[in-house]
Amino acid sequence: MLDLGASELLLIVIVAVVVIGPKDLPLALRTAGKWIGKMRKLSGHFRSGFDAMVREAEMEEMEKKWKAQNEQIMRQNPSTYPAEPEPTGAFPARALPPSASSTMPATEPVSSAPPSMVPATAEAAQAEPVTDAMSGGQAETPAQPGAPSGAG
Repeated sequence: MLDLGASELLLIVIVAVVVIGPKDLPLALRTAGKWIGKMRKLSGHFRSGFDAMVREAEMEEMEKKWKAQNEQIMRQNPSTYPAEPEPTGAFPARALPPSASSTMPATEPVSSAPPSMVPATAEAAQAEPVTDAMSGGQAETPAQPGAPSGAG
């Protein structure tokens, strides 16, 4: 911006000392620094806004250009591209309509417990003792159907 050499700076300092005086010089330099900082901040803000507008205009221009090229390619090769992309498994399948879900076979819920802790049948679930982690792993025998409960 400004091309100031050593001799020009020395001349400015001498004139400032003579005109302002050595007593008020620090206050004057501080005030000048504040004004210069404000001007730099304002010019940086203006420059960033201008750059954003230029980028936005360039993006709009590129989008128009890409859209025109895409339309040209689609006109030249209409049967080459499928109307709907083939499923790759990257995205989950679309939800089935309610009528289609009623024809699907029912599945058993998936347990989050490890296979060694899941009983194979309902009878095995009733016969196996249940351990409680809160009671220190002591086994509790499940109540048999029709048997009186211990609470009461």
